[in-house]
Amino acid sequence: MELRRLVRGSVGWAELESVVRELADRYDRETVRVEFLDADNWLSTPMVIDDDLFVKVITKQNTLVHTLFTTGRNLGAFSAGTEGFFERYETPYEMANHELEATRKVREIGVNAPEPIEALEIGGLGVVVLEYLPDFRTLDEVDHERERELAPELFATLRRIHDAGLAHGDLRAENVLVLDDELYVIDATSVSEGGREDARSYDLASALAALEPLVGASVAVDAALTSYDPAELLAADRFLDFVAIRPDHDFDAAKLKGELEKRAT
Repeated sequence: MELRRLVRGSVGWAELESVVRELADRYDRETVRVEFLDADNWLSTPMVIDDDLFVKVITKQNTLVHTLFTTGRNLGAFSAGTEGFFERYETPYEMANHELEATRKVREIGVNAPEPIEALEIGGLGVVVLEYLPDFRTLDEVDHERERELAPELFATLRRIHDAGLAHGDLRAENVLVLDDELYVIDATSVSEGGREDARSYDLASALAALEPLVGASVAVDAALTSYDPAELLAADRFLDFVAIRPDHDFDAAKLKGELEKRAT
């Protein structure tokens, strides 16, 4: 957590106050209540306004860190035998606007996601405003029985995203929320148009990696096969080593590979 805080950097109180004041004026609120979230987030400073608005404040440093992460991820994609497909952002506003548009796109195809409200620039900061989802839990915070029940639904959701010609690019348990027994997807990243086929295989590998520590390799693969065929799982297999080196994934790659190869034959 301390490393994340250091890398994420901090936004001065005067800058945060100007953001809150601007949002209060835009939404015609005389007073607002602000709660800053101590979230595991490298790329923004998140806060909740009046229990109904989720706001991310993005700085130039956040944009630089995203560029460094993107370079590392593309090198990982090269190691998997494909060209890099992750795209970087030029400005904090571009980052904020992408999250808004990505959220809008997944909602348009029937996938649960917070309602997108707006993206704007305030004093050189990128600000994205979304609906706040109260009382959610991340996928890895529900009990194991519920994780098993939700596993096929996760792949059905991913299938819907892929069939619409989209890709998530950063699928982790922390980016899958459970609210009222339904799954919500957040924090899609930007992938290139030409690299989306590989990005979808990477998504599938990431979903398997997220589920393996929760439900085991066999159950994870069984769940994936409810929406994907064995050939698609094999295409994802080559990305597992790449996913395994990411610090935000911790899973048994050997067991997953063994299950995938067993089902494919």
